[in-house]
Amino acid sequence: MNEMQLKYGCNPNQTPARILMKSGELPIEVLNGRPGYINLLDAMNGWQLVKELKKATGLPAAASFKHVSPAGAAVGTPISETIQKICFVDDLELSSLASAYARARGADRMSSYGDFIALSDICDVPTARLIAREVSDGVIAPGYDEQALAILKSKRKGNYTIIKIDETYRPDPIEQKDVFGVTFEQGRNEVEISEALLQNIPTQNKKIPQNAKNDLIISLITLKYTQSNSVCYVKDGQAIGIGAGQQSRVHCTRLAGDKADKWYLRQNPKVLNLPFKDSIRRPDRDNAIDVYLSDDYEDVLSDGCWEEIFTKKPEPLTREERKEWIKTLKGVSVGSDAFFPFGDNIERAHRSGAEYIAQTGGSIRDDNIIETCDKYHIAMAFTGVRLFHH
Repeated sequence: MNEMQLKYGCNPNQTPARILMKSGELPIEVLNGRPGYINLLDAMNGWQLVKELKKATGLPAAASFKHVSPAGAAVGTPISETIQKICFVDDLELSSLASAYARARGADRMSSYGDFIALSDICDVPTARLIAREVSDGVIAPGYDEQALAILKSKRKGNYTIIKIDETYRPDPIEQKDVFGVTFEQGRNEVEISEALLQNIPTQNKKIPQNAKNDLIISLITLKYTQSNSVCYVKDGQAIGIGAGQQSRVHCTRLAGDKADKWYLRQNPKVLNLPFKDSIRRPDRDNAIDVYLSDDYEDVLSDGCWEEIFTKKPEPLTREERKEWIKTLKGVSVGSDAFFPFGDNIERAHRSGAEYIAQTGGSIRDDNIIETCDKYHIAMAFTGVRLFHH
């Protein structure tokens, strides 16, 4: 099959809609459900991301996509009890692939609500069981275990979108898209993200340990498939904060840093021990935690809204307590899809535990960026590669 008709495009008024191959067969097979236009954009971008993560790290990889940018991405490294708790998977048996998706979903659970999932490996039963209980639009993978496929087919009253992709498929080196009746054409971004991009270290601190190199590679591969401008914070094989699609780079850095902070704050004992009622669903818990970590939570407490969510009135996590907790976040790696133009980006990244940075370099203010890194003993690599994605 070289063509697939779609219900509509980005919006219901955009008809007709389809995907097609100008030559050859489509590299995907829809095993269940009916994917939409945006679903397929997420699926194609997500698949490329996890495929590259698997190639670069040798580990199973997963991504959680929303509106053509990843809300999270991770590889299947061991997952601690605390991370299991904040990802709401401490009651599940996890394979390496399931751990990768739990961590990808757990980076920004509110943004991942209704995501499209990409898996680097054949979907196994533990991963299918995890997906089955989350709110998601669909999944793409190179294959599915028979039992895993049956589990996924039962999701969303039998309408859950399941896509199998031919992992041997290689696209044409020239890609095109039409905008306002004009065809744009360019060579595909085939740059390989590897440790070779981390050799030019202009900072006084030139020590980037292997685990940080791996995290920097993960950040850069994630950025390669994130709408630009974009900045990505990574720790222990997991993207913990992605700032996508901002016109100002410092806004990317702030957005990603705020998400990384919230990911870390979820590990605070006060958050871990919030007295939720048993009837409260995971998405509602995510929303409640988001409110609990906001500056106006004490106003919410005084309004009595807590009675709908909690068995007893929670003790607030004060602004000062939040600041002190975030100060203990260390060892974070930060990637940027282009150069940092001002030192305020480094200042903001440092506040969220950044100790290692990879960015393009080439700004007229590189000296100021290096000086700011040296101020905080941050090791920074100039990759010489820009990773804009649109």
